[in-house]
Amino acid sequence: MAIKDVVCILDIETDLTTATVQIASELASQMDAHLTGVAPLIEPVVPALMVQPVPDQFITDARNRAKEKAESAIERFSDYAKVNGLPFETRILDIMPGGLDTLLNHARMCDLIVIGQDHPDRPEPLRVDLIEAALFDSGRPIMIVPYVGVEAFSAKKIMVAWDGSKTAAHAVYAAMSILEKAEEVEVVMVDAEKLHLPGDPGADLAVYLSRHGVNVSVQKIASTEEGVSDALIKYVEANGNDLVVMGGYGHSRVREFVLGGATRGMLESMPIPCLMAH
Repeated sequence: MAIKDVVCILDIETDLTTATVQIASELASQMDAHLTGVAPLIEPVVPALMVQPVPDQFITDARNRAKEKAESAIERFSDYAKVNGLPFETRILDIMPGGLDTLLNHARMCDLIVIGQDHPDRPEPLRVDLIEAALFDSGRPIMIVPYVGVEAFSAKKIMVAWDGSKTAAHAVYAAMSILEKAEEVEVVMVDAEKLHLPGDPGADLAVYLSRHGVNVSVQKIASTEEGVSDALIKYVEANGNDLVVMGGYGHSRVREFVLGGATRGMLESMPIPCLMAH
């Protein structure tokens, strides 16, 4: 699938030029894609159990602060895009906790969503909700950028975490235009013998990718005591991969997403950008 329209969900609390916007801009440049910066304007919420009425001025001031942060994020994004000569546009979207439809409706009209990992020391309002909604409800692949950032976006050596599932196949298809440009793609299978796949696990995917001109190999590794995500992360750290492509797992429970173990582990500890699809 060609990537020609990239939506970048902006971080409103942190320095944009070294992480999410940098990666989104460099990716859009390499893919010759249009880039849209979207700043969430998080509407203030008054707790229902407040004993005293909240003054109207308090709500107004809180919304004004949120608007200033969103506008500042847009300004920084625009400056970065202009310097890099990218075709771009910007949008500020009002977001209510528990109501992300505005964002999702916009995100569905793109080829890839780029969003930053939640920073444990400087958490963004609704950041985890935005990531989960983008992954499970947008119908589009997402690329999650580590909060520590990377020196530059590179996709020369890509790891595809493969288990033969529908979500993993969706991720491979979504990332195909990136995979085709890679110098090396490693199909990595954790505990392949437990996946109960027919034939030689991973061989069919390797043949499929090779027909797209991809230089591909298959690696089978064992899980660690900490689980699948830990095995994948240790493989990345040992082999110098630039990007992970994998399926995102989970199911909906009254609008609360319960993430699969591998997805949760990668979201919390990933050292490099990770392209996920559901």
